[in-house]
Amino acid sequence: MLTRKHVAANLLLDLDGLFELLGIDYNDTTPSVFPRPPAILVSDRLDCARCGPDSYSLRKQEKSQKVRFLDEHFQWREADLFVSRCIKCRADYYPDCYTFPSNTENKRHQHLEIDCKFIRVSKHGVWVHRRVALAQEKAVVRFYAGWANFAEWINDTIHGNSPFTARQSKRLFVEHFSRRLLLAHSISDTFVYELALADGAHACMDCTHRKRYRSDLVEEGLDLAGSGVGVVEVDQAGDNLAIPLNDAPAENLLERPVQHNSPPQDTPRGYVRLAVMDGKSVGHRICALTTCTLPLQNYKNGRFCSEHAGLNSVCGIIPCERPVAERGELTCDNEAHRNWYRAYHSRFKRLTFPGVQRVLRRQGSNRLGEAHIPDHGSRPTLSVEGGLPPLNDTPGGEVVHTFRAQSVYCIQTVQWACGMPIGWGKCYRSESTPQVLAILDRIWEGKEEMKPSYLAYDDACDLLRHIVTQNAHSTCVPHTWLTSTKFIVDAWHYIGHRATDALCRLWCNPAPMDGSQPDLIIGQEDASGRVHATRAFNTETAEQLNSWITRYEAQLRQMTDVSFDFFVHVLLLLYGETIETRIARKERVLSPEFWDGVLDVELEFV
Repeated sequence: MLTRKHVAANLLLDLDGLFELLGIDYNDTTPSVFPRPPAILVSDRLDCARCGPDSYSLRKQEKSQKVRFLDEHFQWREADLFVSRCIKCRADYYPDCYTFPSNTENKRHQHLEIDCKFIRVSKHGVWVHRRVALAQEKAVVRFYAGWANFAEWINDTIHGNSPFTARQSKRLFVEHFSRRLLLAHSISDTFVYELALADGAHACMDCTHRKRYRSDLVEEGLDLAGSGVGVVEVDQAGDNLAIPLNDAPAENLLERPVQHNSPPQDTPRGYVRLAVMDGKSVGHRICALTTCTLPLQNYKNGRFCSEHAGLNSVCGIIPCERPVAERGELTCDNEAHRNWYRAYHSRFKRLTFPGVQRVLRRQGSNRLGEAHIPDHGSRPTLSVEGGLPPLNDTPGGEVVHTFRAQSVYCIQTVQWACGMPIGWGKCYRSESTPQVLAILDRIWEGKEEMKPSYLAYDDACDLLRHIVTQNAHSTCVPHTWLTSTKFIVDAWHYIGHRATDALCRLWCNPAPMDGSQPDLIIGQEDASGRVHATRAFNTETAEQLNSWITRYEAQLRQMTDVSFDFFVHVLLLLYGETIETRIARKERVLSPEFWDGVLDVELEFV
């Protein structure tokens, strides 16, 4: 029987003949003495995915194609591309996907290969190794690099004759993260984390706590003599916080429901989860009409969506509906309209930082020159009304026009109290409560039983008021938000709300000092052994996520609606992975014993 030693000994005897056959000097010890193996791009599949395993139906096509290939060492090479074809279903297998004919239509469908090693980034035969895509992913996270920046870095590093273009860099980004999103979430057009705990959804010590009762606070030794209006870690127990009810008579307000003092007998204790929501002022451009929220037809220099593209030939001053004077102009032949547009164009054609500084200095000097306006050291602001002339009897700042495309007002992000993203949506003209509620309904549609126990939002009191009074068109079961979730305002905004809003003061306190919401406060012992009440959840995680998104704001504002949506999806995916890594590093993952205790059942965790 041949052993490895016998095989090695036989090969050693034949080395001289092999060197002589290949024309290699055996005294040459340089690493490049052996030729570099050719690059071959081919599908990893051995059987057709549509015809089943062991079908043995894949065949190599007649010729290979010569393509440019950026390999894992960031070097341009010439590679041979081989395409396999199934002789049964006529499917073509490429290294990154396979295509197959439709049964009903005269076209082919494409199926992406999730774990492919090679990715095509151009129709003209340019392929990239997956390691380059991973490098681009790290550049986005660590250096906030855009597609063009990454392409320039590749070109500066390689110094090749054929550059890696920004278009190819964008294609690499889209191809790579399309597979990442499909693999991680099994979705294609919406970004919502799976909420069912049995399916392995996110839960950790920072967003999911055991249900607490007033008896738990007493056992921890907390002083619950404070006011129900006061906020833990903000107010002191002795502060006088008897604020008058300015906005509603006391008899018109409902009383708080009676809280259980201790856990009910023969029932599971349960758990609570807190989600946080906030708006981020960033968005893509949309139609110039204030009544339309559709994306632009032309993002380069367009103003209207495809439905209102005909308005390009109509005067941009509303309500004037006369045709433009000449093709390419934005106003009619009315001299007043033309003069007003010239003033508008002169002011807003290109804002630069030095130009804005000059305007601010000029407005500040004019303000100081007015004796009746005292100066308290306040900084001047860029005033639009002060720089535009009136149009007939209409002040310059109130003229309605379509000279410039509008933008999405903000995006609304929702995440758990630990920072793990849940979902997001767009608010088009303002951060109005109907739009915010619609986003929440969409995220938890079909998962009403998995809604958070608490939702922290800076305008939760108005959102709660809207749900109670005007929630007739909610897509969820009517009023399930009122029975499933308590809406609270984060501590920073609550301090300003409680002075004038009785509803906010009564229902939306983020951490009442009197212990009326035991789930929101916990006891913490200091170095001297005294127990202090602290807030149980971090209600500022939305602000932290929005601060992180700010680093990509310049890129997001220049994108089309499709690129914008996809890029925000990717950002939330990457941010969620960093949160998961941090939770695992700090050992904040909930144990099976936690779920056994709160659900009174034994769960199997894989």
